[in-house]
Amino acid sequence: MDPAPSPVPLLHRLANPGRFLRATGRWMPPLWAVSGLVLGIGAVWALFLSPADWQQGETVRILYVHVPMAWLAMAGYAGLAVTSAVALIWRHPLADLVARELSPVGATVTALCLATGSLWGRPMWGTWWVWDARLTSVLVLFFLWMGHAALTRAFEEEERGARAGAILALVGVVNLPIVKFSVDWWNTLHQPASVARLAAPGMHASMLWPLLVCAVGFSLLFGTVVVARARAAVMERRVEALELARARAADRPARAEALLA
Repeated sequence: MDPAPSPVPLLHRLANPGRFLRATGRWMPPLWAVSGLVLGIGAVWALFLSPADWQQGETVRILYVHVPMAWLAMAGYAGLAVTSAVALIWRHPLADLVARELSPVGATVTALCLATGSLWGRPMWGTWWVWDARLTSVLVLFFLWMGHAALTRAFEEEERGARAGAILALVGVVNLPIVKFSVDWWNTLHQPASVARLAAPGMHASMLWPLLVCAVGFSLLFGTVVVARARAAVMERRVEALELARARAADRPARAEALLA
């Protein structure tokens, strides 16, 4: 009986830059179209068709951006940790590249989460910011995203930067449960979970469904942007390698002439 194929070579075949470009090249047009369509439906539903909150009024519409950004900030960081672990264990350069291109997008959605939360908190709490557990832990998450983006670009040797960033990403995973359960562990101004909980969601269906559609749309857009950035980075490296090969090939005749002179 033939032995089962090793998962490591399979992982390397699936993560091959050439296969990655060919596969994602077919996916990109439908991904952009579907993400734009779903996000457009969610935006119209959230802004014009969903009801205003009896207590918060029209201000509640901020949640249709704030909540998906918060979910993506955490889910994206979990994805960053997974790609970092793959890069450290199997040392595949494509995993490092995806992690490198993921961190600016993750930092952007986390910044949007903080900004929309501040805009929402001002009329609800009477202040732009409070140093409670949820807000502080999300701010720490933003600094982790920024730290990873900075570390991966701080070294002339990309491999050293990728390794440093991967270690930071894995250490920072400890902050994710703090973000998630901070409203349950400590007394904070931030409201507890009203969607992702074991009991029934504490949100009416007329607001829950447009929120979920917006979340799906933002998630598709997030993934599409990351894939597009990764494709651009792969193609940039291929161009750099081609230019280096051409420079070396052009230098060989000059060296030969110098030796014969």
